[in-house]
Amino acid sequence: MKTIRDIATLADLIILGFVVLINPTSPVTPYHPFTPIGIPDKVETRYVPTLSADSAQRAQQDIEAELDEMAYYFKVHDVADEGYNLIARYKTTLLAKKARLAKQTGQPQPPQTIRIAAKERPLIAVKMPYGYWRAGRFHLTPLTGKAITLDRQGRIVSAVYNADTVVTAVRTDSVGTYRGQLDAMLQASGQGTFDAHNGEHYEGFWQHDQPHGFGFQSSPHHHLRVGEWKAGRFLGERMRYTTERIYGIDISRHQHEKGRRRFAINWPSVRITSLGARHHTEGQTFPVSFAYIKSTEGTSIRNRYFTGDYAKAKKQGIHVGAYHFFSLKTSATAQANYFVKHTLFRNDDLPPVLDVEPTDAQIRSIGGDEELMQRIRTFLTIVEQRTGMRPILYVSQEFVNRHMTKAVDIKQHYNVWIARYGQYKPDVKLVYWQLCADGRVDGITGPVDINVFNGYQSQFDEFTRTGFHK
Repeated sequence: MKTIRDIATLADLIILGFVVLINPTSPVTPYHPFTPIGIPDKVETRYVPTLSADSAQRAQQDIEAELDEMAYYFKVHDVADEGYNLIARYKTTLLAKKARLAKQTGQPQPPQTIRIAAKERPLIAVKMPYGYWRAGRFHLTPLTGKAITLDRQGRIVSAVYNADTVVTAVRTDSVGTYRGQLDAMLQASGQGTFDAHNGEHYEGFWQHDQPHGFGFQSSPHHHLRVGEWKAGRFLGERMRYTTERIYGIDISRHQHEKGRRRFAINWPSVRITSLGARHHTEGQTFPVSFAYIKSTEGTSIRNRYFTGDYAKAKKQGIHVGAYHFFSLKTSATAQANYFVKHTLFRNDDLPPVLDVEPTDAQIRSIGGDEELMQRIRTFLTIVEQRTGMRPILYVSQEFVNRHMTKAVDIKQHYNVWIARYGQYKPDVKLVYWQLCADGRVDGITGPVDINVFNGYQSQFDEFTRTGFHK
């Protein structure tokens, strides 16, 4: 079994220092207060690698995949969102990389020969646990300037020191290259970037050599991840609750019935006054821009308040849609037909929604994920054919992760509405995100589900016009 050295040995650093003495070059830029005697000017020949057509095509495809993700990000965000400028800057880097790849394909590039003056050549120190070597001499004084050293894992670190404290560093290992701040143990800490050999890029905050705090990760292999990280694990994007966001509600008979008591909704007065206990809005209130009303469940349950709420909400200029609560006890075909038969659909309505909330035990009882996904496909297909509108799938983030890993076609063809009440926006492309089940709305008695559209007004206008959030 391969072992990792916990502590760099003295022999390691002596050998490292010897290499520096006989070839005083380094990835870091020059630092020295004087021109050392005996170091002549240097001539370097640098070659620009020429990629094969296949290699260049794969690299460009990877970049295109990242740029596609960024196009979606910029579509549903604006400059007020945290990280927007960082991602915009990295997009520029990707575009420049793509242009370089085009030049590196085909004919070999002529080598570049440059002369480095002696005074510009680096005088590199070799940092030890106590003191450092420079120009063949050992110093016990605190180091200020450029140096190379080894961390506990035996990785070579090129760093800029200030009184023995690392200001910034470059560290390359078998996974990739880190650039940024390090702590006293030479672990990534503070701000930094990491470019992996597989094309992934992370930029943000670090702690104990892992992403920790705000950051973003761009990759040709998965969605753009922007938001909070904890010990290397991506938590999600924090939603900013501002008046520019598009908020809505979803309701059923429970907003009209509390035990034996009955309540009407005062639609002319509806306005969101609270986004729930977890989401602080500093006294802001928000208009209700859209409302989804439960219409049916299974093949025998109808919401007696649907027609009235539908008409009154539309009269107030609120965008309205209907949803069906899915049952595993009856066929998907029968449920789709039941939903269409007993629901109002107009050309300016929001797309219909299929609400899927089974337990794991219920999924196992019908034969597992594959059977469930097939039933969902059946329902969505029939509703789309009969209404001319592409339905939305309402599920939890846990449901997506646990049961939809193989349902790529559903995730690609249909918008998703995520039921999640945490602080972070989930790592999927979605149309709505349910913020809470304990929101408050003027004109409605009791708690209300509050939702936010994944975008801003211009994107919402396009969505209401086309019925699909790209």
